Amino acid sequence: MASKCAKLLGGVLPFLLAAGASSAFAADAPRQLNWADLVPKNVVAAPLKSKSFFGGSTPMPDGGPPPPPLVEGKFMSVKRRQPGSDKPPAVVSELDGQKVSIGGYVVPLDFDSTTVKEFLLVPFVGACIHVPPPPANQIIYVKADKGFEVGGVFDPVTVIGKIKTTVAFTGLADAGYTIEADNIELLKK
Repeated sequence: MASKCAKLLGGVLPFLLAAGASSAFAADAPRQLNWADLVPKNVVAAPLKSKSFFGGSTPMPDGGPPPPPLVEGKFMSVKRRQPGSDKPPAVVSELDGQKVSIGGYVVPLDFDSTTVKEFLLVPFVGACIHVPPPPANQIIYVKADKGFEVGGVFDPVTVIGKIKTTVAFTGLADAGYTIEADNIELLKK
């Protein structure tokens, strides 16, 4: 009887160990976010359907819409006016503390030569620089203690780390979210 139990346990044990390991791995895997996931369901986002500052449609890392229009002659007067900046940003509080992965573009804040340690992650090229900043719930303040080597200012990246719904006030724009980055991957074009 004992040998039958040992054989049965021997056949089932590797399966149980593998199932436990895969569920532990799944728990550690970051949640893949799109920029739309950062807007609460009860908030109606303004449509962004226009040409970019550079004259063409700028693709978003997650296939989202291009940036808002640049009005000829009005750029400097609206450059720093951020939509919704007169009230607290509408964020998705359920995201607070989750390990996530999200793609976007880097707007450097703290850097040494080509190593960036603090930056704003934005959904489209030129946000906060060439066009008015997006709403705060479409900007993520990222802190990377180790820093990373930036290839070019318009290269897309993927950031992996724990997201917080902590508002960050920077000189360029307010960010509705903060990520302490575990990993930053420079994406190939």
